[in-house]
Amino acid sequence: MRPLATSILTLCVLLSSANGTLSGEKAILHVFTWSEYFDEDVLAEFEEAHDCHVAIDLFDSNEAMYGEIVNGPYEYDIVTPSSYMSSRMRKEGMILELDHSLIPNLVNIDPGFVILTEDPEMRHSIPYTRTVSGVGYNAAELPALEDTWEIFARADLTGRMTMLDDMRETIGAALKYLGYSLNSTDEGELARAETLLQSWRRNLLRFEVDEAHLGLASGEVVVAHGYNGDVSQLMDVDPDIAFLVPREGSAITSDDFVLLKETANYHLAHQFINHMLEPRVAAMNMQGILYYMPNPEAFAMLPAALRDNPAFSVPAEALDRCEVPRDLGDDTGKYEAIWERLGGGE
Repeated sequence: MRPLATSILTLCVLLSSANGTLSGEKAILHVFTWSEYFDEDVLAEFEEAHDCHVAIDLFDSNEAMYGEIVNGPYEYDIVTPSSYMSSRMRKEGMILELDHSLIPNLVNIDPGFVILTEDPEMRHSIPYTRTVSGVGYNAAELPALEDTWEIFARADLTGRMTMLDDMRETIGAALKYLGYSLNSTDEGELARAETLLQSWRRNLLRFEVDEAHLGLASGEVVVAHGYNGDVSQLMDVDPDIAFLVPREGSAITSDDFVLLKETANYHLAHQFINHMLEPRVAAMNMQGILYYMPNPEAFAMLPAALRDNPAFSVPAEALDRCEVPRDLGDDTGKYEAIWERLGGGE
């Protein structure tokens, strides 16, 4: 009977849809992404249009995401890594080349934005959002806060500050404060950055990502190293919260759509990306997540108050001080060793 059972299973697979589900079943698109990174109404609209379900799983750093995928098993179809990690995943054969014929809305992406990516022809990755890291703070308690990373040296704020639980962001902040590139691989520069972070670490409540903005919201912390979109969400409901990009500079990043090579939903994944790039949808999504998408037509649809929000539309002079994290190849291990000694990722 075993050969017959195998034949029946094969027939079922042949009858399955292009989305990798057996006939009669609803397709499930698995998306691995950052917290609060898709507007719920946008997802619901896609699910209804394509008779599918979008399952969202969360990561809080590129390195945590990478480790989970490498160690497997997983069911993810689409992931949204930062561009430097997209590049690493491409080099290691973890992601698929994209079929541009299935993404006609690709024309809506600002062509000048690809300077933030490591895939300017968008063969393996499609820009989704721009993130800028900086400092969110309670302006009612700290009305004269200076625009410098040196804030984390303030012993009077011990236990009321957090930095991101993300090795590239936090080590990068120390490097920028010291006047170095956040992509430095120089051992002397990295050693000085580590020493600086060890001194700052004594003043921190903890390293964290997803909870960073929650600490500001609750009043547990008054200063949080964080992403502009997360802080924008707080500013939307609390007028005391403010955001700044330190004068020494920070990280500016493209988070990308990529398809993992084991995806069971190749066509549906392309349809999802195409949906997110449609201007009306992108505008709705930006209003929900408060992260900028490189879609000029969609940006023009946004309310003036959002377009003028300095945490959402970070001013040009602040962006000019920022630097794009790049894939460091084998030198990534230098950062990993520092991060382990600092106690990050625990």
